[in-house]
Amino acid sequence: MLQAFLHSPAEAGTDEAGRGCLAGPVTAAAIILKPDFTHKTLNDSKLLSEKQRIRLQPILKEAALAYAVAHIFPETIDQVNILNASFMAMHLALDQLSLTPEHIMVDGNRFTNYKEIPHTCVVKGDSKFLHIAAASVLAKTARDTYMQEIHQQYPMYGWDKNKGYPTAAHREALRKHGPCDYHRKSFRLLPEQLELKF
Repeated sequence: MLQAFLHSPAEAGTDEAGRGCLAGPVTAAAIILKPDFTHKTLNDSKLLSEKQRIRLQPILKEAALAYAVAHIFPETIDQVNILNASFMAMHLALDQLSLTPEHIMVDGNRFTNYKEIPHTCVVKGDSKFLHIAAASVLAKTARDTYMQEIHQQYPMYGWDKNKGYPTAAHREALRKHGPCDYHRKSFRLLPEQLELKF
């Protein structure tokens, strides 16, 4: 059973999706859940099926006192690196919350200070805390929707299925067609390429 809060009911959970992708944005969500919210299915978005995530999305939005989602796009990722872009996405999502949290719970082991609000990093937090799990689902579903949209523009990469992750089919399409504007040029898109230095 996932835990509700660590410090306060006015606590935001935040998480990102898409850090390991070759294309598309890194997407973060932040959410403050109603204090009495529980859900038997909610878990780390990576442990849920796509259908489960899609079913949960409106439930989580309804159960939120405040929530927000933010994308950071490849051009910025290439400029600042993926770790900093992930922090930027989480900060941007927190900026858009209609309520100011008293504390922030972050999935992972690193974060940069957000304003004067204290935060706690939790490794695998999305499988331990309801609000981080909720943020992971909102980030993943928002990012997947975006990748479905840009798939219409570049169907050859199969983003409707791989969502920009480095699958064999995605890499084969890169060999055949080369990268497009949505690819992260600082990433090692193909094994034989050298990574660009920041």
